[in-house]
Amino acid sequence: MAQTLEEDTQPNPEAAPVLEGGTYEIIKGRLRTHRDDLRQRLQQLNNSRKQVFGSIETQMISSERVPTEYNCIPRDMVPVGNRFLFGYNIFLGLKSEISIEDVFSVYRYEKHTFHAESLQLLDDAQFTEDFFNLYKYYRDTQFVKFAEIGPFLYLVFQVGKSVSDIKAFKFQVGENGLTYIDNRSDHEVVLPDQHEFRWVRVTRDSYRQGQHPHISIEDKVFVETVGGDLTIKVEDNTDTGQGIYAEPVEHHDQNLDDAEVHYAVVGNMIVLKIKPYQEE
Repeated sequence: MAQTLEEDTQPNPEAAPVLEGGTYEIIKGRLRTHRDDLRQRLQQLNNSRKQVFGSIETQMISSERVPTEYNCIPRDMVPVGNRFLFGYNIFLGLKSEISIEDVFSVYRYEKHTFHAESLQLLDDAQFTEDFFNLYKYYRDTQFVKFAEIGPFLYLVFQVGKSVSDIKAFKFQVGENGLTYIDNRSDHEVVLPDQHEFRWVRVTRDSYRQGQHPHISIEDKVFVETVGGDLTIKVEDNTDTGQGIYAEPVEHHDQNLDDAEVHYAVVGNMIVLKIKPYQEE
């Protein structure tokens, strides 16, 4: 009798996969139902938005290729009136000199098709000379981009390994096309800010001297990199070096003014950027 009961209570190895599979299908079905319901509600919301604000459906009209004389790496394009100016880079190979035609092309866009035109848009004796000298004296020159700043168009080239090593040709955009200005306007082409706020570098006016000197950030936070660690405090107390946060620095004997400290106040937050002495 006991043996029979024991046999009946043994788990059925064949039933376990069926149960697990059934549970999976139930969960999958519920998720599918929630997905369909959410999709339907979003479609209703979108239809209501169209009724209130209207809409313009976006669709591809055509796909068009832009032919160039040589194989190239396209970099940028910009509209100038009813034309487009394309910029790219080619591999020189056996060619000893590079010309304007090797970097730029002008096209007229008509009936969803690009039609090649002459480079009369860039026809200027001074620009031609400056362009030739650029590739002559900077062997690693590469076209980077067009920059539109106010009524001016800049043709920007990278002449070194750093993205900040640039040369820019400045043109004025008018009703009749482009008018060449100069090639001395590199400082007018700047990279966009990486943040919506500006970093402020601390000055000696923010230094607080004492047994444990530190730098005051808006009299709210106090930082220093002396004594072997980078310390952040919330009390303007130079008698003690204790803070709310600390991490070791590579050079233990650095002074207060050896570190580069920047900060920014963003709402109710203070953002810190600190570079201790000779650290990467």
